[in-house]
Amino acid sequence: MDNERLAAFLHSFDHTLPPLLNQLEQEAKEDNVPIIRPQMQSLLRFLMTSIQPKRILEVGTAVGFSALFMSTFTPKNCHITTIERYDKYIAKAKEHFELAGKMEEITLLEGDAAEVLKHLTENESYDFIFMDAAKGQYIHFLPDILRLLKPKGLLVSDNIFQEGEIMESKYAIPRRNRTIYKRMRQYLDALTRSDLLETVILPVGDGVTLSFKKV
Repeated sequence: MDNERLAAFLHSFDHTLPPLLNQLEQEAKEDNVPIIRPQMQSLLRFLMTSIQPKRILEVGTAVGFSALFMSTFTPKNCHITTIERYDKYIAKAKEHFELAGKMEEITLLEGDAAEVLKHLTENESYDFIFMDAAKGQYIHFLPDILRLLKPKGLLVSDNIFQEGEIMESKYAIPRRNRTIYKRMRQYLDALTRSDLLETVILPVGDGVTLSFKKV
């Protein structure tokens, strides 16, 4: 099956984005800012609409597109907490949240996610967590992510295929990418072998895992 033809076929069924999100998507493309792909948007839209989470944690804000996207399809009483470390993204995300009138619904925590996560308590637990940050750090974030994810909660991890590299032998991977490759392999092993989680790996976008916390 031709993957490009399949992607184009699936994309033909995508919903039209609201004007602000469409504008942010176009700006992100022009500025080479990584945001969630159309297939991931469709999946998140389905999950937000069906699960109707009340508390969401996002690791990796970038310019705020995915947080705003999720907030479009969640209940009015849903609150999103999102973490970002890069100043240039933080400034843009704040600008976009204010423009969308979402400053009360979205809290942006500034700093390295590894440190920010440690300071979040179980009293601030979440029923939905979206991982879309530095891929080599997913495995290091995982203990705190599991601590903060409510029982019966869902963890969604994006871009786990690394543009297909994760399926290759490590010897076929450029040396500069081998650390990320190794850590992502460890992350996938941890998700799929954990007694706490039921995980499925899906070929959506650049690969995504859905991990349901059993208890």
